[in-house]
Amino acid sequence: MRAGRRDVPISHPGKVLFPADGITKGDLAAYYRDVAGWMVPHVRGRPVSMQRFNAGIEREGFFQKNLGRGAPEWLHRVRVPKRDGSVVHPLADDAAALVWLANQNCVTPHVWTARADRLERPDRVVWDLDPAGDGHDGFALVRRTALELGALLRELGSEPWAMTTGSRGVHVVVALRRRQGFETVHAAARAVAEELVARRPEELTLEFYKRKRGERLFVDVNRNGYAMTTVPPYAVRPRPRAPIAAPLRWEELEDRRLRADRYTLRTVLDRGEDPWAGIARSAGRLPAP
Repeated sequence: MRAGRRDVPISHPGKVLFPADGITKGDLAAYYRDVAGWMVPHVRGRPVSMQRFNAGIEREGFFQKNLGRGAPEWLHRVRVPKRDGSVVHPLADDAAALVWLANQNCVTPHVWTARADRLERPDRVVWDLDPAGDGHDGFALVRRTALELGALLRELGSEPWAMTTGSRGVHVVVALRRRQGFETVHAAARAVAEELVARRPEELTLEFYKRKRGERLFVDVNRNGYAMTTVPPYAVRPRPRAPIAAPLRWEELEDRRLRADRYTLRTVLDRGEDPWAGIARSAGRLPAP
C-alpha cells in the first residue's frame, strides 16, 4: 500500500478484523493512510503502545509496547528507560508508520502525553469522563459535564479541547508548554477535577473503584502519569462499527444526538476538516484552581 513516499507491505489484507461489519485489515490500513494528514500531527513523536487483535476484535487482544524484530529500518522509534532495563516504542511519525501499525493488526495505537525528545515533560493534560453505563442517559451526563469542565478550564485561563473516545465517554484536553513534570501535571489535573466534582458530588466522583461509584460519572485523571497512555485523535476502537476517537467542535456537545461512537472508520473523513487543527498553537500554562 502506498503511504506517503513509501510502499508498505500488507500481509493478508483480506483478513476480517471486524466480523460483524466486514472490515478487513486492508480497510483498516487504508483508513489510517487516508486519515494520516489529520492524525499524524497529534501522534508524531509520541511513544506508541499497540493494542493488537490478531484474530479480530471478537477475540481477546493484547497490548505490545516493545518493538519486536522485523520492524523496518525506516520506522522511527524511541528507547524508554524502565526499572529493569528499557523498552523500545515505535513512533507514528508519518502515514507509512500508521499503515505499518495496521499491518500488525494494531486496531488502536495508544500514545503518551509526552513526546520522545522530552519524555519527562508532558505537553497534554487529559480528563477522561467515564460514565457508569453505556446508555443514552449516561452520555447525556458526559456531554453536560464536558461542557462544564470546558467552562471551568476557560475560567482558569486555558483553552480546552473535547473528543469523543469512540467507546463510552469524552476526553477534555489542554495543550501545555513543556515546563512541568508528570507529578505536577497530575496534581493540577486532580485539583481541577476536585473543583468540578465539588460542584455536583451527587453525579460526579473521583472514586477509582467501580463498586464505589454507583451511578456517578468518574472524572479520571490517571492518564496523566509517566508512561501512561491515552487514545489519540482518529484512533479506531475495537468495537462494532469501528468507531473513532473523534475531535469535536464545542457546539457539537450541545447536540443531544451525539454519542461517543457517532463517528466511524467509514464516516469520520466526511467531516472535511480536523476540529483540533489548532491545538498545538493553543499550548499554555498548566491550569490550576
